[in-house]
Amino acid sequence: MKSKKNLLEQLDILPHFTKSTIYQLGSQLGLKESTINTYISRFLMRKEILPLKRGLYISAKFFEKNKSDISYSFYLANVLRTPSYVSSWTALQYYNLTTEKIPWQLISITPKVTRKYEVRGVSTFSYQSIKKELFSDYLLVNGKFDFFIASPSKALFDLLYFRTRQFRGVRFEDITKMVEELRIDIDEMDEAERNKFYEKVKSFHHE
Repeated sequence: MKSKKNLLEQLDILPHFTKSTIYQLGSQLGLKESTINTYISRFLMRKEILPLKRGLYISAKFFEKNKSDISYSFYLANVLRTPSYVSSWTALQYYNLTTEKIPWQLISITPKVTRKYEVRGVSTFSYQSIKKELFSDYLLVNGKFDFFIASPSKALFDLLYFRTRQFRGVRFEDITKMVEELRIDIDEMDEAERNKFYEKVKSFHHE
């Protein structure tokens, strides 16, 4: 059917879309809601569109074309749970600050509740919940796909914050040794960022 093909072609050029987007595009093609629902079911069954979560989708064709671009994965991580930013091991790998490869899963920080989405054929997206006052020190990276990511200092802070359960029982003097044991090359971090990391840990210790 031409209308079905036209609808899929319009979805194939979008980096992500919601169910309401599909309805809007379908109505512009003169399709009834019941027909659009049938098409959605067929697209999903044939894996022409992939569900990220309920009501949120990506085109299989678009994903295949862009899956090797890390910015697209980070972009999807931001979209899947909003607000959020990429952090912890994932961001440290992005900045080449880890000396060994970490099992791949996209770790993000959010002020919302902790959640994990395992999207078959795409990735595992993990979201760690942090206090609103610590949901900070992230930046927008512009490119083919824009995404929010923690600064190097905040990525390391977030990693230790969750690993130590909010630095409970951790002495400030032991922080450097802890970082070394995690095989994070902090000496490769910009000096200003290194100082920001230690300042943030110190100020958190004295809150």
